Amino acid sequence: MTQKCFGRDYRSGDVIRVDFGAAIESVDEISPAPPGIETWIAPAFIDLQVNGFAGVDYCSPRSPLEEIARSIDEQFATGVARIYPTVITGGAEDMQGALRNLARAKRELPNGDAFEAIHAEGPFISAEDGPRGAHPLRHCRPPSLEEWKRMQDAAEGHIRILTMSPEYDGAAAFIEEVVSQGVVVSIGHTKASTAQIRDAVAAGATMSTHLGNGAHTVLPRHPNYIWDQMAEDRLTASFIVDGIHLSDNFLKVALRAKGIERSVLITDAVMPAGCAPGPYKLGEVEVTLHPGDRVTLRDGTRLAGSALKMHVGIQNLMRHAGLSLRDAVTMATTNAARAGRVGRRIRGLNPGERGDLVEFAFDPANKAIDVHRTWLSGKLVYEKAV
Repeated sequence: MTQKCFGRDYRSGDVIRVDFGAAIESVDEISPAPPGIETWIAPAFIDLQVNGFAGVDYCSPRSPLEEIARSIDEQFATGVARIYPTVITGGAEDMQGALRNLARAKRELPNGDAFEAIHAEGPFISAEDGPRGAHPLRHCRPPSLEEWKRMQDAAEGHIRILTMSPEYDGAAAFIEEVVSQGVVVSIGHTKASTAQIRDAVAAGATMSTHLGNGAHTVLPRHPNYIWDQMAEDRLTASFIVDGIHLSDNFLKVALRAKGIERSVLITDAVMPAGCAPGPYKLGEVEVTLHPGDRVTLRDGTRLAGSALKMHVGIQNLMRHAGLSLRDAVTMATTNAARAGRVGRRIRGLNPGERGDLVEFAFDPANKAIDVHRTWLSGKLVYEKAV
């Protein structure tokens, strides 16, 4: 059934009418613009890295499906329609259990289509303090094709992004095999050398996971693995833009180095996102959500994911990095689709693309976004209460 929505095009500010169902049928400029149209229209947002949300931990094999469904609905309210639930480093049995649980949620839940694919962040990451971030030390391990196959089997083939470190012997051959299976390999939580990063890219790695985070506190001036990844034009970088993980100056410089076209906004949200401050547990890792949405290990020594909401991340790109609405939304839509290989989402508001849309109010003075409605494949999945 064809629906119609009206609003200002996030790219131009012109008033448009979008006719859509499961796919966008037409996008037409309305001129002269009728009075009273104040909301804006964009493709619904895509989040390539979500460890949990609204008190639900995607890394736990015991998270109930009905709670996962509720967490998806909560993300619809932030303008997100496509989600990559993310499982971090853990024991093999627990990781495979969590992957199995997420695959079942995708298959069985009425809103499970929002789980576009799965992101495995680990376990093939650096075991060194700093690069490993909040991932448990005892579970960080070198890449193994046998374990990778067990992970992908548990996920019913839905792992589409694998974050790993290319610092290990045999990493390039491992990357080449995984990429041949249609999976995006992203460099992250790494202490890799310049040569190891170069070899990983030559083997097919195409992303950098939350560039600037999961790193040593102190690095050599040059070379180092952050400079190496910023300089590599074949790598698209994701960024956590919550005003906590990255300084404004680093964010500005990194975006200039990568260019908007190779930059993606992610939340890296963990289960306390959208919850009240207090103690929580991410798998076996104890964390605290502090006022101001800062998530740390219980002892406060390091960050442990974020409590960021996607529409707030878009606001922050405008406020902290000086981006336009168009560029900020692009980082959360078409760029994310290209990096994560989300089919029929890379051309934005164009006929033939999926009917994933978001309607929002935008205050240019304060760079503020208020999500009004979200559609997933033409289905209205969120509407703001009046």
